[in-house]
Amino acid sequence: MRTLILNRQEVYQLLHMAECMDVMSAALQSLARGEVVLPLRPIMRLPEQKGLMGLMPSYSSTLNAMGLKVITIFHGNEGGEHDSHQGAVLLFDGEHGGLRAFMDAASITAIRTAAVSGVATRLLARDDARVLALLGSGVQAQTHLEAMCLVRNITHARVWSRNFEHAQRFVSRNEQNLFQVEAVASAQLAVADADIICAVTSSHESVLKGEWLKPGAHLNVVGSSTPRAREVDTHTMLRSRLFVDRRESTLNEAGDFLIPKQEGALGDNHIVGEIGEVLLGQMAARRSTEEITLFKSLGLAIEDLAAAQHVYTKALAQNIGTWVEM
Repeated sequence: MRTLILNRQEVYQLLHMAECMDVMSAALQSLARGEVVLPLRPIMRLPEQKGLMGLMPSYSSTLNAMGLKVITIFHGNEGGEHDSHQGAVLLFDGEHGGLRAFMDAASITAIRTAAVSGVATRLLARDDARVLALLGSGVQAQTHLEAMCLVRNITHARVWSRNFEHAQRFVSRNEQNLFQVEAVASAQLAVADADIICAVTSSHESVLKGEWLKPGAHLNVVGSSTPRAREVDTHTMLRSRLFVDRRESTLNEAGDFLIPKQEGALGDNHIVGEIGEVLLGQMAARRSTEEITLFKSLGLAIEDLAAAQHVYTKALAQNIGTWVEM
């Protein structure tokens, strides 16, 4: 059997943010309809908190495909020659189990994660949202900036990083934007009067306090994906109407939710629903202009599978990639 190999540049060439949002919307709706097999991801941690490896399998009856993303996360890589997230996505035929494609995971993760936040923001943010705050200045900050601009008319963006030089470099990379992108010295300054806030840091401790939020803000909380790590404090969660990508994953993996739960501050019913359920019209999104909404993103294997299937289909049509006989 022949297998298609797609490298990072080829994935970026094929996976466009606007298209990916549509693909993610369809995937999340399919998940909400029960058309997806999605085990919780096992994680192997290396000694001395050096890094970890995550395995993310899924199956979609809609796509008639299976997928597995194998990804390593080494947060010490930020700012160096290696990405913090590296790995591969394997796309399998759902009919006979053959390996259709092997492709770079870092590029898929970068785009599909921001695309899901874009879907959530399109549903939950105020229509007149204009000011964007980015907490974090890495790859996800860049792709989230692109996604937010596709769903709202952003006129000003502020970026904060624990390393101010990283925030300044982010600004330099985005000097060609039609609006001002500004580096600020604190997370509080970044979120002051922000309509949309994207938390995309690698912090294990909360960098955002609920008292800083203005009424009507929308948050995408993306950076943490383990039970002991969080980016936002308990007050933020209590002030917000909480939406998630998947309940089961949130109840097992989301420190932003689980830490306040362990404190006794909230219960499982604090989760309003999944984004896929909102897309299907099974529950209301934003109910008022003053309400604070929060989307907790963990990143799901079905998102990787749907993105990989989309990339594979386009690669076949455009004759991109390298075929190997397995």
